[in-house]
Amino acid sequence: MKSIIRNTFVYGLALFLLAQANNGVAIQGGFTTYLLGGLILSLLFMTLKPVLNILSLPLNLITLGLFSFLTNTIILYLATVFVPQIKISSFVFTGANFAGFIVPQVSFNTFFAFVVSAIFLSAAVGFIEWLIKR
Repeated sequence: MKSIIRNTFVYGLALFLLAQANNGVAIQGGFTTYLLGGLILSLLFMTLKPVLNILSLPLNLITLGLFSFLTNTIILYLATVFVPQIKISSFVFTGANFAGFIVPQVSFNTFFAFVVSAIFLSAAVGFIEWLIKR
């Protein structure tokens, strides 16, 4: 029970950070939506992710673990289905320039918006859990 409550707050905070970092993510409803989204995400990650990992084990072995981002994408999509206040749509990354490195403008369709959002969500959850354990 304690882990579900902790994971709910971690995923809720990660959803907040995702909405701030990604233009394609729109979350309406405030604090309750973040908590509900965090609860749904924590339940989906606890129940559905092990099943998806077992089913996708051959693809995960072939791609050296990169297919796990697609399982996270599926879970994020299901969370947007269960919580209609969370919307992920296509967006345009305007590009960046830092220390001579130039990243051009890239537009992401809806599928790749989910993939990029799942990667950001995984990174945010990992960072928050790292902060909590310190």
